[in-house]
Amino acid sequence: MEAEEVFRDRLATVNEQGKRNWIYAKRPKGRLYNIRSIVSWCFFIAFFSLPFVQINGRPLFLFDVTESRFILFGAVFWPQDFFIFGLAMVAFILFIILFTMAFGRLFCGWVCPQTVFMEMLFRKIEYWVEGDAPAQRLLNNGPWNGEKIRKKAVKHALFFALSVIIANTFLSYIIGVKELQAIVTAPVSEHPGGFAAMIIFSGVFYSVFAFFREQICTTICPYGRLQSVLLDKNSVVVAYDYVRGEPRGKFKKKKETEKDNCNCIDCGDCKKKEPAPVLGDCIDCFQCVHVCPTGIDIRNGTQLECINCTACMDACDFMMEKTGRAKGLIRYASENGIAEKKPLRFTARMKTYTTVLLLITGAITFLLISRKPVSGTIIRTAGMLYQERGKDSISNLYRIKLVNKTVADVPLTLRLEESGGKVELVGHSPIHIKAEGQGEGTFFVVLPRSAIEKRKTTLTIGLYEGERRLEQKQTTFLGPASR
Repeated sequence: MEAEEVFRDRLATVNEQGKRNWIYAKRPKGRLYNIRSIVSWCFFIAFFSLPFVQINGRPLFLFDVTESRFILFGAVFWPQDFFIFGLAMVAFILFIILFTMAFGRLFCGWVCPQTVFMEMLFRKIEYWVEGDAPAQRLLNNGPWNGEKIRKKAVKHALFFALSVIIANTFLSYIIGVKELQAIVTAPVSEHPGGFAAMIIFSGVFYSVFAFFREQICTTICPYGRLQSVLLDKNSVVVAYDYVRGEPRGKFKKKKETEKDNCNCIDCGDCKKKEPAPVLGDCIDCFQCVHVCPTGIDIRNGTQLECINCTACMDACDFMMEKTGRAKGLIRYASENGIAEKKPLRFTARMKTYTTVLLLITGAITFLLISRKPVSGTIIRTAGMLYQERGKDSISNLYRIKLVNKTVADVPLTLRLEESGGKVELVGHSPIHIKAEGQGEGTFFVVLPRSAIEKRKTTLTIGLYEGERRLEQKQTTFLGPASR
């Protein structure tokens, strides 16, 4: 294999012996890093505040898998609504495919929770406690003295404290803030399961951000694997402009390159004046490698480990500015765009994918908005045929199960939408369904013989709250065989 392809033999975080190669990422700085910091603060505010936001007494978001109850934007979803989640899951997978094909791993670098917490919170704490990358490397390789023990203890104490806060916030999305508060304030003996969940989640988050770090992105996250088959030469990625940057060469000041008015190579023989090779803009300073949180060299091309965090873009722009060269040697671009020396544009392909993504989002939104507040299932009583009522009427016995997805009690009545028949409810009428609860009832549908023309007749039953129809359900009516 050629030398320039050796980097593909192994991950940047694993050395030749197969052991962990700990990444000491240099503290990034620059315009894009500042923008990412603002985005991360917006993420933190949203993540830590949303569990406390309520609509009509219900949380804005709740994913209670223990009771199969989900709340999105204040609307309750029960198992009967899982078809919407099925469609949403299919749409989400399609969304990921189209988004990655068009915009690469833009999500990973800007709003992925793993990246945001690691790079914008835990990494900043590490810089604050232990210093920049050289200081961290020196500290880790040094002896266990008082300074090292103090810094390590402070860092890991802060890491674990933050992990506990993140774990509790994460749990509040699953069980709700009130239930979480009860677990935190009550004795451990009253909520052993909840306390165990808090410890487990805290330990997982602490392990991820203190030890696993970039390994989550490079070896565990399936999205990193997907990008290798989803990206093509037109996908927008963080890319090195090899056309402009190659061949690489160390930067030299003007006075050093114009000795004796001779533009020559360092051949040792000034009598032989050979023209100096024309170098590209890359000065081979390795700043793009030093700031990379996954330890790769972006100049080798698009790689599995790249999370598109733009740290290398800021580092390269800084060096280009200092050496009087144009910025953008590393930038958002497509492979075809670099090869053809074309600027990044919103191409017809990207427009098409974006339109499809908007249509998918709109379809899911429509399903959520058009969802009925009360749903039910009507089943004709098994094992029973029809009942004759005198000489001119036939009845069938049914059972209905109802789910109230609203925050108010609903008194429900049933009406037969077809003329000529009626609904007779067994017991009290109407059926009262408690808020966010379930209810059931038994009723007869009575039809005149003259309305029955075949063995099975399709009927439509309306579910009404007063005079307002909430939903319609269809069922079959079994009658005597036609003569």
